[in-house]
Amino acid sequence: MSRIATVKRTTKETDISVTINLDGTGECNIDTGIPFFDHMLNGFARHGLFDLELMCDGDLDVDSHHTIEDCGIVLGEAIRQAVGDKKAIRRYGSFILPMDETLVMCAVDLSGRPYLNYNAQFTVPRLGTMDTEMVREFFYAISYSAAMNLHIKQLDGLNNHHIAEACFKAFGKALDEATSYDPRLGDAVWSTKGSL
Repeated sequence: MSRIATVKRTTKETDISVTINLDGTGECNIDTGIPFFDHMLNGFARHGLFDLELMCDGDLDVDSHHTIEDCGIVLGEAIRQAVGDKKAIRRYGSFILPMDETLVMCAVDLSGRPYLNYNAQFTVPRLGTMDTEMVREFFYAISYSAAMNLHIKQLDGLNNHHIAEACFKAFGKALDEATSYDPRLGDAVWSTKGSL
């Protein structure tokens, strides 16, 4: 069964199109107008082995906020649609990712209940043209749009680039595990309630 979803969203602030294949090979085509953000999304997709096409035309003359937040909303919706009925998926995924001096933990629960618990500290206001405060806003948007419980914790780290990149890559790895199949489940959903 194909787990591919395409979502488009147009507002006065952004025009976004996202296609994600959860069973891909990490092929990417990303253009948000924010090169550092493109680099982060590329790391997420390649390390999660998701095929991702994401195009965004945003009001970057204002700042990066609307573009990054709205990309999180649309990508989250695409993930939610691609996962489908969640039958036989592992539901939970976690990964601790080292990147030189940095160590970041990410844990995901595709529970249908959105929540973000985030702790990463940046010492610079931006990386390239991406405001570092938008890292949290992106993950907040994606967690609520995808209806996932998402924890991201910086365990160690000094270099701001490494901290941001480790967050995105760890998220990709954890989401890959959460969306992968466990053949022992058959057609069941991994929940005592019988649905997610």
